[in-house]
This record gives sequence, structure tokens and C-alpha cells, in this order.
Amino acid sequence: MNKILLIDDDLDFHESLKDTLKYEGYNVVSALDGKQGLSLIAKELPDLIITDIVMPNIEGIELINTLTLQDNITTKIIAISGGGRLVCEEYLETAKAFGADNVFEKPLDIDVFLKTVHDLLH
Repeated sequence: MNKILLIDDDLDFHESLKDTLKYEGYNVVSALDGKQGLSLIAKELPDLIITDIVMPNIEGIELINTLTLQDNITTKIIAISGGGRLVCEEYLETAKAFGADNVFEKPLDIDVFLKTVHDLLH
């Protein structure tokens, strides 16, 4: 069973996406901010990381940059954002430039999102 680390500080969105991924058969580990997520990566060894961009402590861009600079990390990354200080597209373009394998704007098109998750894991 593939393990996914979900990192998002929006509790309602987080719980909804976590439930959806579990329903699809994935083992989901979760964190509510980038710092907590970063500490779980070495411990949990996820196959896929889904991270929000704008979060407290460590933001998604910093998390992606930290991971992609490590030679031993081959985990796939999906970045998601609903915007913030900048428009959503700017955050997602930056995430892609820093090494995210795919990006999605909130609210998600869940069918397209789940297909992407499947494709990245198989």
C-alpha cells in the first residue's frame, strides 16, 4: 500500500482530502504545517508528499526546496494552493520550478487530482 504524507494547515480541507485518499486505498500520514511535515518525512518514508504552499512555520516552497536539494530523496511531490499574499498561479509556478512533480489549485478537481496521484505512484 502506497504511503502519502499530506501537509496542509486548513483543517477542513485537510480532513476531507485525507478521508478521500484513505477511501481510495492509500495509507495517509498527515501534518498541519511544514515543520511537522518535514520531521515526518524521514520517519514515515512516504511514496508521495502532498503539500500546501502557504502554511505556518515552514511554507511549502521551502519544504520542496529542502527536499529536492537532498540527493537521497526520490519522493514524488504535489503542491497545492488556494493563494495567499500572491495569486495562486505564482505560488504553483514557483513550486514547479523548485521541483514539485505536479501542482493543483484549490479547490481541487478531485477526479483529475486522484488520477495524478495514481499516475505518480505507479
